Amino acid sequence: MKKIMIVLAAILAFIGVKYFGLDQYLTFEYIKSNQEQFKDFYQHNQFQTILYYFIIYVATTALSIPGATVLTLLAGALFGFINGLIIVSFASTLGATLAFLISRTVLRDWVEKKYGNKLKTINDGVQREGAFYLFTLRLVPIVPFFVINLAMGLTKMSVWKFFFVSQIGMLAGTAVYVNAGVQLSELEGLGGIFSTDLLISFTLLGIFPLIAKKILNFIKARKVYKGWSKPRKYDYNMIVIGAGSAGLVTSYICAAVKASVLLVEKEKMGGDCLNTGCVPSKALIKSAKVAKQVQDAHKFGVNIEGHEIDFAKAMGRVHDVIAKIEPHDSVERYTKLGVECKKGTAKFITPWEVEINGERFSAKNITIATGASPMIPPIKGIEHVDILHSNNLWELKERPQKLVILGGGPIGLEMAQAFTRLGSEVTLVEMADRIIGIEDPDVSELVTQRLTDEGVKILTKHKAVEFKTNTLICENDSKSVELAFDKVLVAVGRSANIKDFGLDELGIQMRDNGTIWTNEFLQTNFPHIYACGDVTGPFQLTHAAAHQAWHCAVNALFGSFKRFKVDYSFMPWCTYTDPEMASVGKNETRCQKEGIEYEVTKYGLDDLDRAIADSSDYGFVKVITKKGSDKILGVTIVGVNAGELLTEFVTNMKHGKGLNAILGTIHSYPTMAEANKFAAGNWKQNHKPEKLLGFVSKFHQWRRS
Repeated sequence: MKKIMIVLAAILAFIGVKYFGLDQYLTFEYIKSNQEQFKDFYQHNQFQTILYYFIIYVATTALSIPGATVLTLLAGALFGFINGLIIVSFASTLGATLAFLISRTVLRDWVEKKYGNKLKTINDGVQREGAFYLFTLRLVPIVPFFVINLAMGLTKMSVWKFFFVSQIGMLAGTAVYVNAGVQLSELEGLGGIFSTDLLISFTLLGIFPLIAKKILNFIKARKVYKGWSKPRKYDYNMIVIGAGSAGLVTSYICAAVKASVLLVEKEKMGGDCLNTGCVPSKALIKSAKVAKQVQDAHKFGVNIEGHEIDFAKAMGRVHDVIAKIEPHDSVERYTKLGVECKKGTAKFITPWEVEINGERFSAKNITIATGASPMIPPIKGIEHVDILHSNNLWELKERPQKLVILGGGPIGLEMAQAFTRLGSEVTLVEMADRIIGIEDPDVSELVTQRLTDEGVKILTKHKAVEFKTNTLICENDSKSVELAFDKVLVAVGRSANIKDFGLDELGIQMRDNGTIWTNEFLQTNFPHIYACGDVTGPFQLTHAAAHQAWHCAVNALFGSFKRFKVDYSFMPWCTYTDPEMASVGKNETRCQKEGIEYEVTKYGLDDLDRAIADSSDYGFVKVITKKGSDKILGVTIVGVNAGELLTEFVTNMKHGKGLNAILGTIHSYPTMAEANKFAAGNWKQNHKPEKLLGFVSKFHQWRRS
């Protein structure tokens, strides 16, 4: 009943404001035109004026009605600077606290649905920095105050802490606006616009956020660097820890702009991508694809007798491919580019110094790019099994006859299909109700069918519970299932490499998922220490690491002049099964979760001439657009060369182009890329202007008469 009464009161108040047009009184034009009447009433009824004003301000803030800025200016105009500051300070804090309580009491579901993304950011900030994070938001409002009020109500922060922090945090900004109101009230003609006081007041409005940011950065720096002494001079502009994709690109960019950079790697240059990830997996997938083509050659009128698979030779080719690409990431190449390379384990001694092989080196900035390692789940008996994972898989010399794979994500699916095509009997075990859960259900369904048709046994809703000698025991709906194996490949995810190089001792903050926390500029809680790649996420992709690396290098070297926020809006990803799965932006699942209105346009590749000619006529192009618009929110492509086809959509999304732009682009015939144009054509067909076409039809009829 309490909740219902609060909701009804809030709704009635809001409707009353709109119905009676009361919001018109919260405009600067209205207040300016009635300024003299307000002043006259205030002079004769000071207590009443303050009381009415206070109540209106509290109600406006509590109900999140636009107008608080104008009311703050009015306070300066009516009450003067000191009185106006005191009145607004308490009224705004009280109103914000009421909004906080309304959110906490009755609006939880609505706020979470409408402001879910901002809420997650605020919750993470509160968990990480507590009341200081709220103080930061109040001093430099990254998001609107009314959103802060509502979102904070869903956190565990106490009411009194919210009240006092808000009171202090909003004081400086309130002072700037009240002062502006004082100056505006004294404006009598156009000539007054150029008065010194007014110019100073408006200058303060403009530069206050910048000044506040500088103050906050200073406070944070004093807090985080407390107890540490900076070196008087530095050996390098940048030290990069880790020579995978993220570290290589960071060091390359630093060297390209003539900064002094040291790159440290404890194992092999090139990191996971070259040695244990992208390169070897794609090399093996290619061998498996050729094996499948040979197997299906008779369908194309080509008879190949007596073919066999030489698994050892296929694995040998994997290492040959690595060796051929290796010079691209070598010490020799990067040394020529101007990067100083050292082999060894780097350990933080101070925030600016690392120790490598017993020597100390200092840098103005440091980037952590240590990557990630395969996650080994705590399954009973797993320690007694010689398991495979993405790091040691490439050491295999003999093909496993029975291979069990744990995990239905990209690595698990790619290797399940590859080993099946190379002759292994593969069983894939996935705990969830479908594979590749990041994609929409229709994607999972199509790929499941293709892999099953090729011989992969896929067991969803199966949980691995125990290993025995060459047997894995799983549970499915409380039933026990035993799976015999020669080898087991664990592909259930990867965990960030954060151990054994001094992060705990330094106090580098971590996220709940074990990755290094960074802000939108990829800074850790130590502003001069950056992190990029798998060690920070959110994507464990080579191209994502390279994208982040540019931001680390540029922000670190030139951040005092201009900083760049990392943007993942158009981050593509691809799973290299056959058919490939490539995506960018939002899919249906995400749109539904975020409450976004959308439309789906689909084009089946079984209709495409080139796909039919190549016997690759399976899969689809699926485009998610904003409802009633050609604006592309996301794309998913399932089919041959989906990764390449996706690029056209990524480019158009990046440059703000919609489906009409793709429809108007000439595509070569016959190519797979025509599928993109046909998908755009389907959208156009579904949005043709029927009324206009009716008039056009009559026009043509008239021309024939």
